[in-house]
Amino acid sequence: MLHEVRVERQAPVFIIINPITFPTGIGAAIAEKLASKGASIVLNYTSDTSKDRTYKLATDLQHKYNVSTMVAQADLGSTHGPANIIEIAKQKCSDLGFPKFQIDIIINNAGISENKLLQDVDLEHYDKQYNVNVRGPMLLVQAALKYLPHDRSGRIVNVSSVSCAQGPLSQTVYAGTKGALEAMTRVWARELAERATVNAVNPGPVSTDRIQTQG
Repeated sequence: MLHEVRVERQAPVFIIINPITFPTGIGAAIAEKLASKGASIVLNYTSDTSKDRTYKLATDLQHKYNVSTMVAQADLGSTHGPANIIEIAKQKCSDLGFPKFQIDIIINNAGISENKLLQDVDLEHYDKQYNVNVRGPMLLVQAALKYLPHDRSGRIVNVSSVSCAQGPLSQTVYAGTKGALEAMTRVWARELAERATVNAVNPGPVSTDRIQTQG
């Protein structure tokens, strides 16, 4: 329910959104909505092919909504990438002169899907998706822990998928990763209750550039 999001603090609200891969993607739409509410946005991208569109989005949001935006390149599927996102964001906030670095909202939008029937699944296929879809969000939130608010005002939103409930063909691994993400969401909601509200959303197919490219 992004249309109901309100940002009312006088201090900058730092929001980390990952990754930005397509200009019409879910991450870009979330960034635009939250920037329109006055939030400072940290945009993450992975590959060099996403660099130009991510910087363009950051520039567009700055000019349109008069907010601060920062861009961080890091691979969420690597063991060090999630922590790098936090450190890059912290350094850029310091460079911009912000007196305090606090992460108010995290949008875990990262996700890759490669469909294979069960008999065709191999460890490479399995590891690639679990590293990005499950381990990445876990390491990112872990790295962000000391920067979350202490007044229960933080928000963590994990973007799951309807696939984990519907069980589509060829999505043994992808649906499994999203099921794991939802399970972690329930755990974090309890563990981080004094710091942040943690929720998951599980959208179905969205008409993005990636979906249209795949046909």
